[in-house]
Amino acid sequence: MTDIKKFLRKNKICPACIAKKAMAATQIHLNGADRFSNGVALTPMGWASWNLFRNRINENLIEEIAKAMRDSGLAECGYQYVNIDDCWMSSSRDADGRLQGDLGTFPSGIKTLCEKVNALGLKLGIYTSNGTLTCEDLPSSLYHERTDAETFAEWGVEYFKYDFCHNIPIPSNAPEISKVTLTLPGKADGIVLHAEDAELRGNAILLSDPKMADTGRYVTGLESGGGSMIFSNVDIPEDGTYTLTLCLHKTGLKDKYLEIVINDTDVYTLTEPGTKGFTPEGRNQITVSLRKGLNTFKFHNPIASKMDSAARQYRNMAMELQRATKLVAEKNGTDEKPICFSICEWGRNRPWIWGHTAGNLWRTTPDIRPTWLSIIGIYEATVRLYKHAGPGNWNDPDMLEVGNGKLTDDENKAHFSLWCMLAAPLILGNDLRAFIRPDGSVDKDNKVLKIISNKAAIAINQDKLGVQCRRINTNGLTDVLVKPLENNEIAVCLLNKGPREAEVSFSIRDIAKESFVNLPKADEYEIYDIWDDKEFEAKDTVSKKLAPHSVKLYRIKAD
Repeated sequence: MTDIKKFLRKNKICPACIAKKAMAATQIHLNGADRFSNGVALTPMGWASWNLFRNRINENLIEEIAKAMRDSGLAECGYQYVNIDDCWMSSSRDADGRLQGDLGTFPSGIKTLCEKVNALGLKLGIYTSNGTLTCEDLPSSLYHERTDAETFAEWGVEYFKYDFCHNIPIPSNAPEISKVTLTLPGKADGIVLHAEDAELRGNAILLSDPKMADTGRYVTGLESGGGSMIFSNVDIPEDGTYTLTLCLHKTGLKDKYLEIVINDTDVYTLTEPGTKGFTPEGRNQITVSLRKGLNTFKFHNPIASKMDSAARQYRNMAMELQRATKLVAEKNGTDEKPICFSICEWGRNRPWIWGHTAGNLWRTTPDIRPTWLSIIGIYEATVRLYKHAGPGNWNDPDMLEVGNGKLTDDENKAHFSLWCMLAAPLILGNDLRAFIRPDGSVDKDNKVLKIISNKAAIAINQDKLGVQCRRINTNGLTDVLVKPLENNEIAVCLLNKGPREAEVSFSIRDIAKESFVNLPKADEYEIYDIWDDKEFEAKDTVSKKLAPHSVKLYRIKAD
């Protein structure tokens, strides 16, 4: 257990802290009307290139992996996404400012590769970062969200992992506004909204600077979600695209951010660089769509923390992805291909609190590695977040390392079992080509293939209730996990995290009393041992001796 604690400290994972924050945020999550939904409901299953191949990828490798996924029977088991991670893109965008495949390793282009993968009955996934560069310092999507979302949709990709390297947080500071003008192109006269005429809320206050022209009055205090200025019942003479000019009071060298909310529905954003000039006045312009009649304008900066910034940036990309897939479908007269959106900001900004408003899955921890300590450390952090997972929105403890490194057969089974119990995305990271013999036949005796294609284990992961397991008992080295399943059944996992054999037991009748399960009372219960592939019956207590780093995985129903 000491080694596990050291791993958690080294990787800055605090399970107790995560649990405390998770419980505090419970009310934010599951009943929110703002849940992100794009029809990608079941837990995603597939493969990704990073864990094993890192930067050593090319279009031939991806196509070979896709064929191996189909030929090995993994596609039949539910694996469908073939995801290209970092290093697929060229170091420069094309002449139109769009991302393009590496000219040497992906010369046919991602659209052509996507068509080849689709022809195999599978789906292609892509990757960039929510920063100025990817983790491998290649072009990324921050400030290019709309262009990149449209590019991915036009290529036909159906999975998108959005990393967090080289991220630039949205500033919490806000500009100081003296007036707002609204003009139509080609017209000199427009509408002028003076700061002193605004309704001020929260920390917003009106100040004066005698060095400024006009009245010299301006509004400050719009930063960090603390204040806002509102102009209600602004009479717009005709529908159209207007130039909105913010007349600013220059102050400070820090970057500033502002959101302009029109009629409570349309949100426009702008960033004001730190300013220092010879005059106290500045301006910033954007174009906005306005309707004829009375309109309301709200100016504020809701970003109070780095968590707010991350949530806003990921929500923005989610919105652009949904817009892009709809746009492409309408343009081509085809069915819409929703893009499964994977938020990968490593759990730094508590994505389990806001991830359900922005994507289908969110990483809960730093990157996984093919070691027992890494697997257990990530499990410890994620098992406490059960209240935040649900159909279409999942806690993501990262890709599977089954078959990688020096993991033993017991450790591989335990790793896969835990991810199934956690209702985690099952994204493989090993070389699927190893399952295909030189003559093209499938190596059905391959131990790794047997684990990841165990349909009974996968059924627990893919259960339609979409409920993550709860840990109902632990002594630090051994755990008992329970996951409710449809048809009033349950899955129970016994876990031995320690280096020595240990006996673990549970009472079926006590589990049946738990408020989060619907297991009926019965004289006896039918129990299916998933890894030993055998059935037995029990009246109540089940006790098993577990080897080091191993599990027992059961499916239980009333007889």
